Amino acid sequence: MAAQPNPKPEERRRPDPNEKLVKVFDSEEESEAMVVKGLLDSAGIENDLASASLLQDAFPGLGGMIILVREEDAEKAHKLIAESRREPSASDLDEVDDETKG
Repeated sequence: MAAQPNPKPEERRRPDPNEKLVKVFDSEEESEAMVVKGLLDSAGIENDLASASLLQDAFPGLGGMIILVREEDAEKAHKLIAESRREPSASDLDEVDDETKG
């Protein structure tokens, strides 16, 4: 029996609005929210990007964006976001210096 192909991104199941969803990220900048959404997507964490403002229809981009995930994925999502924001350590910077000198 042949394996089923992976669904296309637009065919993947999005969080059900009746499920318990948790806000894991918010930003005034839509571009920043899109980067975090991509990070969560690449980690296989289903998420939903939504407007943080009821005025979104009248004034797109105003009021910021939020990212929601299932409650059981929230801890993993928070850790992933925190890791992506961490400052590079001194050893990371030394490695970069060594590579550029090499």
